[in-house]
Amino acid sequence: MKISTRGRYALRFMLDIAMHGSDNPVRLIDAAKRQGISEKYLEQIVSQLNKAGFVKSVRGPQGGYRLVKKPEEYTVGMILRLTEGSLAPVACLEFEENDCARQDSCATLELWKRLNDAISSVVDEVTLADLIDWQMAKADSYSI
Repeated sequence: MKISTRGRYALRFMLDIAMHGSDNPVRLIDAAKRQGISEKYLEQIVSQLNKAGFVKSVRGPQGGYRLVKKPEEYTVGMILRLTEGSLAPVACLEFEENDCARQDSCATLELWKRLNDAISSVVDEVTLADLIDWQMAKADSYSI
């Protein structure tokens, strides 16, 4: 499994809003510059985040984007599944019910299940609040 630029950029944008949007909405152009992301590409990602109710737009001269919920209420898994779809490493695990004709004789199915569980346990436990903490720790280590 490989996370696309769309998923990585969506996560970076959400983190940017979480870090910079506590007082005022985050302008798209400002986030794009800070994150080194094309503004046009970010517009497409924001549209998807907005439709899903992850962010809301604020109109006007001081407008921009805000998180709908608190950073601790968004997991990395929520954001990546929205932008990437399934995070399953193989097609037979993409849906609740595995309808693969080979599942009873597949020697590798247990491996794929364990890998899927490991991926899910990480992305579903890490929140935007955790990423903020990690980012702040990195910033602190640079100032020493």
